Amino acid sequence: MLINCVAYQDGKKLADLAVDSISDYIARPDCFVWVGLSEASPEELSQMQHEFGLHELAVEDARRGHQRPKIEEYGDSLFAVVQTVELAGDELVLGEVDIFAGPNYVMSVRSHSTQGFLAVRARAEHEPHLLRQGSSFVLYALMDAVVDRYFPVVEQLESELEAIEDRIFDRGSERDNIERLYALKRKVIVLRHVVGPLMEALGKLHGGRVPLLCMDSQEYFRDVHDHLHRINATLDTIRDTISTAIQVNLSMVAIDESEVNKQLAAWAAIFAVFTAFAGLWGMNFKLMPELDWAYGYPAAVAVMVSVCYYLYYRFKRSGWL
Repeated sequence: MLINCVAYQDGKKLADLAVDSISDYIARPDCFVWVGLSEASPEELSQMQHEFGLHELAVEDARRGHQRPKIEEYGDSLFAVVQTVELAGDELVLGEVDIFAGPNYVMSVRSHSTQGFLAVRARAEHEPHLLRQGSSFVLYALMDAVVDRYFPVVEQLESELEAIEDRIFDRGSERDNIERLYALKRKVIVLRHVVGPLMEALGKLHGGRVPLLCMDSQEYFRDVHDHLHRINATLDTIRDTISTAIQVNLSMVAIDESEVNKQLAAWAAIFAVFTAFAGLWGMNFKLMPELDWAYGYPAAVAVMVSVCYYLYYRFKRSGWL
């Protein structure tokens, strides 16, 4: 679906265009066309390929979707794949933005994402001195908008981790903590797979051999790269903290098991006293001492109770009971 198609010249909006008239405007000097598509059909992509002269391999990637974040150079044009990340309840929903950028055009194709770029267009139109740079600034603005939307997701992951850490020493919550930690770890891995390749690709747009299209906008792409570096560092910290929290949680489970084992061992030792005395006095020997003593039974019970109480007292003092 076509969202908008606008021509700009010298940083100012010229007109909203019909698709058929795109080729007329991109032929003008100092003029570029910015097209926004959402859930584009194969027919729409074929029409745009004809109007802009897009490379067939880039168009094929856009048709298939589910591409790894990347930036590819085709002659004097660029093809960028940027993945979007949105929170739907407790789940991460991945989308994709395919951006075609040339000297006189920019086209974005948004898929599986509810967040559009109307605010990006409005911001660019309010900054004509930057929009005057042409398609390279629009490419930066689109990528910057996508990357900025990663920050709330990262903050949500940090909040989830803090909530789990607050409960990690609560008795009886070990299983739930482990499940939540592993679910959080999966989210971090998904986000790292989004950020890592894009950070690597963006490194090619500033410093060293830079595509001609981005030559005058290197500092802007460096800023986006810095944002990605910050996000990646935060994700590394979250991942390390999750690993530590899992180890602490497992240690708490081991400590609880040890406490239970100590209690069982203490009670077993106490009841073993009854078993030992009962086994001793239960032997049927004719000449066994104390058999004819009138107070033998109560004395035996008193001895067993006394020894058991002494063991209970010692175990209680040592913290086993």
